[in-house]
Amino acid sequence: MKLGTSELNTAPIALGCMRMNDLNTQEAVKVIEASAEAGINLFDHADIYGAGASEEVFTAALKESTIKREDVILQSKCGIRKGYFDFSKEHIQSSVDAILNRLQTDYLDILLLHRPDALMEPEEVAEAFQKLKESGKVRYFGVSNHHPHQIELLKQYVKDDLIINQLQLSLMHTPLIDAGLNVNMQNRESVVRDSGLLPYSQLNKMTVQAWSPFQFGMIEGVFVDNPDFPEVNAALQELADKYTVSKSAIAIAWILRHPASIQAVIGSMNPERIQAICKAQDVRLTREEWYKLYRTAGNNLP
Repeated sequence: MKLGTSELNTAPIALGCMRMNDLNTQEAVKVIEASAEAGINLFDHADIYGAGASEEVFTAALKESTIKREDVILQSKCGIRKGYFDFSKEHIQSSVDAILNRLQTDYLDILLLHRPDALMEPEEVAEAFQKLKESGKVRYFGVSNHHPHQIELLKQYVKDDLIINQLQLSLMHTPLIDAGLNVNMQNRESVVRDSGLLPYSQLNKMTVQAWSPFQFGMIEGVFVDNPDFPEVNAALQELADKYTVSKSAIAIAWILRHPASIQAVIGSMNPERIQAICKAQDVRLTREEWYKLYRTAGNNLP
């Protein structure tokens, strides 16, 4: 798949490196190489992951791996500070310099603004982006956890296309989908909480990256193999048996089946689990199977 309107080609699954700071270098080498073997070439970072240590561990491991820098897409995020958000020109630029130093690379393929800053001045963001682009430090830009009006405000000033919006989405966390199925209703699911992000992203050719694809609620825990969710796990197992993959692979296949060409960002640091999950790329659920999983996750169709 291509990311947004860019020329970047990537697999439908990316690796989120938030927990890489828990690994030693050799463990991280195994994670990176197992990911590459499974087709993953995009590695997602943020300056707050491990307070920067996750990027440092990744860098040390990449150097000792068989994978070359030019063969991977490095993405990182900035804007979250202790107790507040900061999209000031100075913070964006200094954050990128620090990220590049930790990753020991001359450029980032993608920079995302991590969480919306209520005090954002779009002119400052645009100026920071332009300087980063002209200096060759960042190739492409995007956002994370932003709604359409915030994106449109940025687009009034930023010259480059915003190619990505990274958003929470899983079989058990579906507000991106619910309101679109409950149009003109008075139930809880009909409440539009995101200003129509999914169709907006499709219309504007922005890639949605799904974070926490195995979590339920607001990062309350993993639903796969969770005894609190017997019905959805039974449905996952049934399809896992049919397609000869793991239940986790089916949970990712459910996300990939959506026509918005969503990229799933998985966070496992287990090489075997990563490769098992990536088998989701070979599974195309039927419409009936997709809706059955949606219903067993506790959603009612109107």
